[in-house]
Amino acid sequence: MKEIHGRRNWPWWKSQIIQKYSNGTWIWQKTMSFENDKYSVDKDPYEWCLRQSKRLKAIDPQMNIQMRNHKLLTQLPGELEHAVKCRCNQNCTLDDIANTLQDIRKRTNIGKSTPYKSSSFKEKQPFRVEFKDKPKERVAEVAKKRYSCHNCGSTDYYAKNCPKAKKKVYAIEKVPEEESPTENSESDGMGDAIREPSDDDQDPREKFLVKYQEETPL
Repeated sequence: MKEIHGRRNWPWWKSQIIQKYSNGTWIWQKTMSFENDKYSVDKDPYEWCLRQSKRLKAIDPQMNIQMRNHKLLTQLPGELEHAVKCRCNQNCTLDDIANTLQDIRKRTNIGKSTPYKSSSFKEKQPFRVEFKDKPKERVAEVAKKRYSCHNCGSTDYYAKNCPKAKKKVYAIEKVPEEESPTENSESDGMGDAIREPSDDDQDPREKFLVKYQEETPL
């Protein structure tokens, strides 16, 4: 561009730069670069603050100091962001933020990940469950065993599919009635004749009373 346009003043070059690099795609790329560049303790706070502030200025040249500081602090971890906010005000300069980050990194453990130390030095073995195989003899017995019908004992079907009548507990078989003595007497040809009472069938007390009356005269 210098060979084409020759020597120009700075306002002209500034307008050309803005015209070329102020499109939506370029601003979106700078925004994604700013959001992906998170602060960590292993980074130099001065270089990180300067790099991020340039990206914010490229995204929005009219951004004020409070908004710039707010966006920078959102890129810090939670504990570290709180520590910087307690030490710096909203209108602090970029050098104040970088100095505060450097001081916190050297004097405190805020933002540093500490490895977890187990209380036991012995390595615990993982819990394992071993399933023992069944004996082959037992498997063979189960394979030979067949279920049978409870009604008829057949091994071709179960009791619910049995075609025969089911046995019931309360079923009572009918017993043939015996012939009465009167029927036997009729079969013998005795008829309806009534047997006359004999002396043996009389009451002993009546017999004694009759004998006493006969022996005693009036």
